[in-house]
Amino acid sequence: MAQTRSTSGTVNELKDLLVAYAKQETVDPIKALGRYVGFGLAGSLLMGLASIFLPLALLRALQAETGTALTGNWSWAPYALTLVAVVIVVGLIMVGLRRVKAAQASRTAGVAGGGATRSER
Repeated sequence: MAQTRSTSGTVNELKDLLVAYAKQETVDPIKALGRYVGFGLAGSLLMGLASIFLPLALLRALQAETGTALTGNWSWAPYALTLVAVVIVVGLIMVGLRRVKAAQASRTAGVAGGGATRSER
């Protein structure tokens, strides 16, 4: 009888240990990642809004602060200048992304290249 209680107690303890381990290795890390995902979503939302409002602010500033210089036949100029500014910013972002991608590729190639020692590189 004592052996049965000890065995059932061990089985219950093993079950509790497995449940705690599963939570520790799966549920808890996912909960911790939720915070980072939330910050990422908030950041991407703010960047998206900024990519709309900043060019709009530039356009309005060009229209309002240039007085009569960009009116009449030159009324298209603030739109063109805003477009050029947006294209330049997008181009700079693309160049930066390519540099990061190239750096990551070179690091990956160095790691995947095998077990070469530092002197062989």
